[in-house]
Amino acid sequence: MKIGFLGYGNMAEALASRWVGRHEIFIGGRAPHKAEALAHRLGASVNYGGSSEAVRETEIVVLATPHEVVVEAMSAAGGPSAFAGKTLIDLNNPVPGVAAGDFLTRSFDGKSLAEKIAEYAPEAHVVKAFNMCQASVWKLTPPEFDGRRLVVLYCGDDEVAKTRVAGLIEETGCRHVDLGGLEHARLLEPAAAIVIKLLFSGRDPHTVLNLIEPEVG
Repeated sequence: MKIGFLGYGNMAEALASRWVGRHEIFIGGRAPHKAEALAHRLGASVNYGGSSEAVRETEIVVLATPHEVVVEAMSAAGGPSAFAGKTLIDLNNPVPGVAAGDFLTRSFDGKSLAEKIAEYAPEAHVVKAFNMCQASVWKLTPPEFDGRRLVVLYCGDDEVAKTRVAGLIEETGCRHVDLGGLEHARLLEPAAAIVIKLLFSGRDPHTVLNLIEPEVG
């Protein structure tokens, strides 16, 4: 598959590094020189460029920007029509008060950020995933705890898109658990805020709540 990243921070690097060699990776954003720097770190096979290219040239788009500017970044990439038919992975957590010690999640008229993104790009297939762990966890090969694979929760309304994301989760070495429709992002985002609060209190960066379950069979 062709996977584009809007953003070039730690999460983009951590996840892209797990899929390089398996898929065609494109790093994009409004600062192409930063996209180029990450692409070079990931390997010669990784493409890079602007925001619109990252969306136009790929089937799956990972929103790896700060949560405050995610819609702005999507607008810079071409607006809602640019995302039509794309699988769109939202890994953001809207916790705007972290710097002030406020770990409460922001909602958008009672809905999640993922749902706001889906409203902005109604023809995209939004899946909430990969938001529960810090970048360092995704760099583990594989992410295992006490000999058991990390469980990754995800949700979305389109079954084809969710099947794609489930496969990407497996390729990180994790197990996938489908929570259901995109409205369940209203649970995932506050749950991630708890993890963020624990991290800022000095807990180990591998803190992921108790989302590990034994293998079946």
